Amino acid sequence: MTTDQWDAAALLAVYSAMAIYTLAFIAFAVDLARRSAAKPVMTRELVGAGASSAAEPAMEAPVAGAGRGARIGYVLTVLGWGVHLAGTLLRGIAAGRVPWANMYEFALTGIAVIVGVFVLSRLWRDLTYLGVFITGLAVVFLGAATVNFYVPPVPLPPALQTYWLVIHVFVATLATGFFALGASLSILQILRERRANGFLRSLPGAEQLEDLSYRVGVIGFIFWTFTLIAGAIWAEHAWGRYWGWDTKEVWTFIIWVLYAGYIHARATRGWRGSRSAWLQIIGFTAIIFNFAVVNLFFTGLHAYSGLVTN
Repeated sequence: MTTDQWDAAALLAVYSAMAIYTLAFIAFAVDLARRSAAKPVMTRELVGAGASSAAEPAMEAPVAGAGRGARIGYVLTVLGWGVHLAGTLLRGIAAGRVPWANMYEFALTGIAVIVGVFVLSRLWRDLTYLGVFITGLAVVFLGAATVNFYVPPVPLPPALQTYWLVIHVFVATLATGFFALGASLSILQILRERRANGFLRSLPGAEQLEDLSYRVGVIGFIFWTFTLIAGAIWAEHAWGRYWGWDTKEVWTFIIWVLYAGYIHARATRGWRGSRSAWLQIIGFTAIIFNFAVVNLFFTGLHAYSGLVTN
C-alpha cells in the first residue's frame, strides 16, 4: 500500500471511531435520562430508645447502579477505542514514524489516551457515570481535529528526529488523559454539591468524587512534571539551552504551576469542595488553551502544528 492508501485507511478508522463514540454517547445519555426520571426511594431514620416518636425527615436513597444503557455505552466505548487505536496506528504507518508530530496527530493520540484512561479505569474503579463526558469530548475533539487540523503525513523536521519525541510527547498525552478524567470528576462534584439534576442521586457523594479527582490529578501532575523536565533536556539537545522562555515552554510551566497550586492548596491549606474542583477545571482549561490557541496563534520554536510552514 502507498502512503496515501495507508492514510486513507487511517481516516476511515477515525471516522468510524467517531460514529461509534457517538452511539456510546447516546447510550450513556439515555442511561442518565433514566436516572433523572427515576423516583428516589424515601427512607427514615430509626428512632432510638427514649427519643421522640415523631417521624424523622425523609432521606433519599441512591438510584440503582448503571443500567443497560450505561453497559451498552461502555461496550461501545471499548469498541470505538479499539477502532480509534487502529486509526492512530495506521496514521503512524503512513507517516513512517510515531503519530504525534503535528496538531492533528497529537489530537488523535491524545484523545485515544483520554478514552483509554477512562476504559482502563474500570480495573480500578467503576467510573461508568463519566461516560457521557468522555465520549462527548472524544466526538467533539476528533471532529474538530479532522476538520481543522488535518494535514497529510510529512517527514519530521530536524528538531523532532529524536527519541525524545517518543518520550516527551507520549508522557504529555498520558498526563492529559488523567487531567481530563480529573476535570470530569470535578465537574460532577460541583453538580453533585448543587444537586442540579436527578441523575446525580445515583453518583458517589461530592466528597468521594473530590477524592477521586484529586488522586487522578496527582497522577497527571507526576506525568506533567516529567514532561517539563524531559522537554528541558530535549531543548538542550536540540537548541543548546534548557530553557528559552518560548511560548510553549512558558505555558507548559504555567500548567505545572496551576496543578502544583491545586495539590498544595488541597493538601496543606484545606481547600476542599468547589474551590478545589474549580482549580482542577482551570488547570485542564489551560491545557486546552495550550493546545488549541498557543499552537495556532503564537510563534516560537515549538510551532509544530503542521498547518503552517516551519
